[in-house]
Parts: sequence; C-alpha cells; structure tokens
Amino acid sequence: MKIVITCLFGLEHYCVEDLENIGYAKDRILVTDGQVVLLTSHAKMAEDAARVCLWCRRGERVLLSIEEFFADTFEAFFDGIASISWADWIPYGAAFHLNGYSRDSKLFGIPACQSLAKKAVVRSLSSVRPGSSDGRIEEDERNGLVKIVFGIVKDNVNVMIDITGDGLHKRGYRPLMHEAPIKETLAAGMVSAAQYRFFGEEALVDPFCGSGTIVIEAAMMALNIAPGLNRSFSGEKLPFIGQAVYARAREEAKDLMDLTPLDDIYFYGSDIDPKAVRTAQNNARAAGVSEFVRFKVSDFRDQTPVALSSWTHLPRQLILCNPPYGGRLLTPEKAAEIYTGIASTYLTREGYCRKGIRLSVITPDDSFEKQVVRKADKRRKLYNGSIRCQLTNYFRLPPKENGK
Repeated sequence: MKIVITCLFGLEHYCVEDLENIGYAKDRILVTDGQVVLLTSHAKMAEDAARVCLWCRRGERVLLSIEEFFADTFEAFFDGIASISWADWIPYGAAFHLNGYSRDSKLFGIPACQSLAKKAVVRSLSSVRPGSSDGRIEEDERNGLVKIVFGIVKDNVNVMIDITGDGLHKRGYRPLMHEAPIKETLAAGMVSAAQYRFFGEEALVDPFCGSGTIVIEAAMMALNIAPGLNRSFSGEKLPFIGQAVYARAREEAKDLMDLTPLDDIYFYGSDIDPKAVRTAQNNARAAGVSEFVRFKVSDFRDQTPVALSSWTHLPRQLILCNPPYGGRLLTPEKAAEIYTGIASTYLTREGYCRKGIRLSVITPDDSFEKQVVRKADKRRKLYNGSIRCQLTNYFRLPPKENGK
C-alpha cells in the first residue's frame, strides 16, 4: 500500500526529511513533482498513516492510495473505479465526495470524470448492500464522510482516500488570521531552505512577523513538537484507520518533544502593527512555544544589525521574512520601496551581508534581487499558494572581511 503526501512544489525534499526524521528509510520513499509516497503494508498502514499525519510539517495533505490502473477511455475509467471493493472503504450509510485532477492524459474533463466515478462507486456498493439493487444507496454525513480523490497522470489512474480533513497547514494554533498570512507548511520549509541551525550562535529573526508563523514554526521544529499534535484528522473517523492509532501516535509525539528551558532565546519576530504582534503572541501560546520566542512592535528599519544584537544577545542573526509584496498587499512600487529598505538595512551598498547577518527573503520570482546590486548567493524556487516565488539567500560578507 501507499501513503501519498501532496506538497507545494519545491518542498518535496523537506517532506522526505519529515519522514526520515520519524524513522522511515529512504528505500520506502518515492518522490515526484508535488508528491511524496511512503510505501507501507496492510498491517502497518493505519499506524503509518497516523504518524505521517502528525509529523509531516511541509506537506499539504495525506492520502491513502487504494487502487491504481490504466485508463485512456471513459469506459476503462468507469470499470476501474467500479472494480474496487468500495464496501471495504465506505462505511454503511456514510456519504462520499469525489474530486480529482488530470495531467498529460486523454481524460481531462474533471466534471465528467467525477460524475462517472460517482456512478461507478454507487454500482459497486449497490451490488453488495441489501436493498440497493435499484442502483440507489443511502448517504448521510452524520454517518461519516469519505473524501475520494482520483489522480490521472499520463493515463494512469491513482484512486485515493483523503485522511487529512483540514489541510496539514492548519496546526490548530492560529485561529486568528492576520492579513495575508504565509502557510505554516511553507514557513517550515523556508526555515530549512535557509539552512538555519538550531541552538547555535545565530538567532532567527522575522522583522515582518505578522501572525508569527515563521518564528513559531522554527521554534516548533527546534523543540521537536509534532505539527499535528493538537488537531484532529478525518482518518480518525474511518474504521480502517480509527482513533486508537492516532492516540498512540500522539503519546509518542509527547514523549519526543523537548521543552527543557533554555538559557538563551533564539526565535524573534517584530512587526510595525501592534495588533499583528498581539496575534503572534497569542498564537505562540497556543502552539506551546511562548517561553521560547520573543515578539515586539518595531519598524523593520529600526531592526538594524546593532539593534538586533542588543535584543537577541547573539553574535549572528538570520533575517528570514515574507515581506508584503505587489499583488498581495501593496502596489509594486511600494513593495519595491520595502525591498530597497531591507537591502539597505541588512546589506552593504555592494550587496554583501553586513557583519553578523544572513538574509533570506521570499518574494515573487526575482523581484527582491532586482532591488539589490548583487545577485543572491543562493536561490530556491518555492510556491506561496499559487504564486511562484523565490527564496533569495544572501550570506557572503564583503571580500575584505572574507580575508580576500
């Protein structure tokens, strides 16, 4: 059997890391664009599914693959769906919804495929359930809801059941939404993509913290807090997975977290909006990391290297941020002004890092680089929802400070 984890493009590698961090070997993990697959068995499927749901930081959804087949005609698609023993997957009287996608395939009309798949599932169920011989079955969401997803890629159909419920980015700590927040899953990916090393001599600072997501996600990673610990999953209500395995996974997660008090604070956020800072503080408390993070009201221009060193008491700072940009909150002109301000605050006129600073900024494509005289030292393509972005990393000091 296969457990499928969907993710934002650019985060596949980090989803693999999530699985390896909880003990799954590389030879059990397959990677394609926007998707990571964990190979499992019927006997271990439920346990593995629960652990993946709790621990996958950078994924979007967890799906259970139940059947795969080739279909380049509607007839083959219908027959493949109808051949599945749906009575094993859909509890009696429960409702079921169907959705899907198609890429590089002859069957590309998703509404037509949804309608056909619905009829195929009904035929399968009505053939084995008493009183359903007329091709009708009873559905009631009060008896449960099964979300079925079909993926058609190059005429190969993968039929899956969504065991996530709300997307994995909904950790449960952020009920109060600041304007245009970054997804928790992307924020966690950015921390790794910026190559932040926990508990060294470098603080992580977000001077555009908003609701605090980047700072909170970094702290949760450092403390090994499972991102799904304090939320529920639809798999808990499905009889072939159930609540017991999730309860065991949560107990395991509680044993693995490390909330030992620290001598230093490593995670800092600031924002010019007092309301945003209050929201960030509330979210940190809800996430269980309030004792390990600090937030304050400040304009990013005042968060100079000298000011940050005085605040964090650490010799180095990683500035990791998602500033507002054109098309999201600001006009392109205003966004460019902010980018120029970031560059002048943390980089020299030649585009090198000021002493004690590393800078990682996520913006649409190369819009930040255009405001800096020197190209980034490293770039990584990521997606913020449907917006193609780039994490622009600067870490080189001026040549004279490198001893050149």
